[in-house]
Amino acid sequence: MKPGTFTQMYVQLVFAVYMKKNVLTEKIRPRIYEYISGIITGMKHKSIIVNGVADHIHILIGLNPSVSVSDTVHDIKRNSSLFINENRLVPGRFSWQEGYGGFTYSKSQIEKVYRYIENQEVHHAKRSFREEYMSILDKCEVDYDPRFLFEFFDDL
Repeated sequence: MKPGTFTQMYVQLVFAVYMKKNVLTEKIRPRIYEYISGIITGMKHKSIIVNGVADHIHILIGLNPSVSVSDTVHDIKRNSSLFINENRLVPGRFSWQEGYGGFTYSKSQIEKVYRYIENQEVHHAKRSFREEYMSILDKCEVDYDPRFLFEFFDDL
């Protein structure tokens, strides 16, 4: 970072498990989230919270402006998939679905977003991932084509 450069950027990332609805069990999630937090820190971002449920995760970071969001997601997905597979944390081969959601927030919103991510189990007792994700897209006024959304498993 150059002298005289100051930034404060917060980004929530959301991405989903590929082809398996409930592969991220409660037992393995803390280990995976800790590993992902380490990836984030290694990229010089600030890892604020990593949490989720069996079929997707939410990550809130303080963004290092010298690393793009897409490179960040690529590295998190790649390295966490390798970690999960090398440690045989799930049956079969693990991978993430293509794509991600990336949403920005101001500092005044961080506590609310943190609490939301922290309480994923509670939220998903009442609503599906599809409902949650569509709600975030709508609240953030993101234009999207439904053909390119995640493959949701709540229809099965």
